[in-house]
Amino acid sequence: MLYTTKEIAQILKFKETTIRSKIRDGKIKAVKICGEYRITDEELERLKMGK
Repeated sequence: MLYTTKEIAQILKFKETTIRSKIRDGKIKAVKICGEYRITDEELERLKMGK
């Protein structure tokens, strides 16, 4: 499953702008599909673990 930045922000309790910033800084791995970032299940699990 692929998550939007908004969904990830809600799950992790961050602002959506923080998630986008971390993607641009390379701290969160994401792919851009039709101009919007998407984050994988695996990356979400990594973020939940605090790695």
